[in-house]
Amino acid sequence: MNIKENLEKLLSEVPSNVKIIAVSKTQPVSNILEIYHAGHRLFGENKAQELLIKQPLLPADIEVHFIGHLQTNKVRQIAPFIDTIQSIDSYKLLQTVNKEAVRFNRIIKCLLQFYIATEDTKFGLDLDEAKTLIESYKKEQLANIQICGVMGMASYSEDQNLIRKEFNQLHQYYHILKAQIFSGSQEFREISMGMSGDYKLAILEGSTMIRVGSAIFGERNYH
Repeated sequence: MNIKENLEKLLSEVPSNVKIIAVSKTQPVSNILEIYHAGHRLFGENKAQELLIKQPLLPADIEVHFIGHLQTNKVRQIAPFIDTIQSIDSYKLLQTVNKEAVRFNRIIKCLLQFYIATEDTKFGLDLDEAKTLIESYKKEQLANIQICGVMGMASYSEDQNLIRKEFNQLHQYYHILKAQIFSGSQEFREISMGMSGDYKLAILEGSTMIRVGSAIFGERNYH
């Protein structure tokens, strides 16, 4: 199947309330435009440098989510156009995003990234760190930030029970924060979990947003 057919198959399998972030890392602009012209608007990129090359070549109504580990010194470069940063893993990063959002007179949506995997290579907060971050965010009144939910990456494993357990843990973190801190927030509603190999499990565990690359575009080209 081609890229457009892959997207159509995915759309037929995914509930309409679940957003599909087409992860276009390493993909040429032509591939992005192929599914853009098929009506898709939500895209995700992992690397700031790659995104900066692509962004000027893309239509203005594309909604770009940054989903990789983000260094504070890269925030200013993407702040003029980024819609959502899914990978907030420190208060310092959140402060920097707010500062650059103020500079460009924008509101930038953010998700708090939790560490739910068994692998040391993943980034993210634990629940206590997230609560401390949110307390500081509210105290400082970072007005150009909108915290919209949580994000996490499961272990790279064939163990389906382990993956479901990790997704369930993120779902529980979301509900704790929603009940204790964001009960009056309409914006705090996203649980971003699930990728090409595990999105079906993620949806069963309550995902509202899946990040899918190879299931749409095929295997990544790193050359």
